[in-house]
Amino acid sequence: MSTEAVNWAMDDAPMLRTASGKPDATARHVLQALAEHADKKGRNAHPSVTRLQYRTGLDRRTVQRALRRLEDGGLIGRDGTVQDRIRWRLSIHLVRPASDWEELERAEEAARADAKERKRRSRAKTVTHAESVTVTDTECVTEGDVTHSKSGRHALEMRDVTHSASVRHALSAALTTNQPSVEPPATPMAEGGDHSYGPRALGPNAPIDDDGFALTDSMRRWARDTFGSGLDIDYETAQFVDHFRAQAVRRPNWPAEWQKWIRRSAKFASERANRPPLRAVSGGYISPEERGIF
Repeated sequence: MSTEAVNWAMDDAPMLRTASGKPDATARHVLQALAEHADKKGRNAHPSVTRLQYRTGLDRRTVQRALRRLEDGGLIGRDGTVQDRIRWRLSIHLVRPASDWEELERAEEAARADAKERKRRSRAKTVTHAESVTVTDTECVTEGDVTHSKSGRHALEMRDVTHSASVRHALSAALTTNQPSVEPPATPMAEGGDHSYGPRALGPNAPIDDDGFALTDSMRRWARDTFGSGLDIDYETAQFVDHFRAQAVRRPNWPAEWQKWIRRSAKFASERANRPPLRAVSGGYISPEERGIF
């Protein structure tokens, strides 16, 4: 084996091209295996086709076709025979042009530039630059019928309604100050009573309306037998329905949810009844410690 012949086949030999213009890697592989059998001048290389198959891993017909392409390209030539084998002479005087290396360098630079551009575009899709952000003034997003405050937040008014019979605070409701509070129209409550909890006049029904929740006589008897007459069942039922209309959620068992509501209301009423009365003191504030709450 000659180092000179192998180095020539690896680096300096001209690169054959396929019909599509791509490097003929198969012929190059066969040329390198053939060079391992040549002397330093590229002569006296006569391995068998079977030996080239063994070295390259290619099938017999592929090796034979590669040898013909190398011969047609002028990289090898016949120089007699040895034991019925063709003796080849390598054209080590042929050197591949420097443009081959320059072409590879240009292709590598182009690939790096493309990768950099793809990375830049990917970042541009996920990051919004400050110049492209639109700043909207709070005055531009407030509709005409909504009250706007200087801080950019909607002004809310809190109301606290106390029912005289149950002494239970109603749920605080947020209202816009430029529109008066409108009570929903009253409709008769199921199974009688003074209060109402019919469907709202505006918007679609809530799940509690679609499910057909109704206060039955048996539910009313359960509340009266359990908690006595001190709890306003009709008022608490109306509060219960209004709460779940506002929440717009569904419960698998509305009567059981109603019983839980009544128990909680009775507990709150009992806690309020057991609180010590406030002591009026002129000119001062009575602390929780003085009232005995804590």
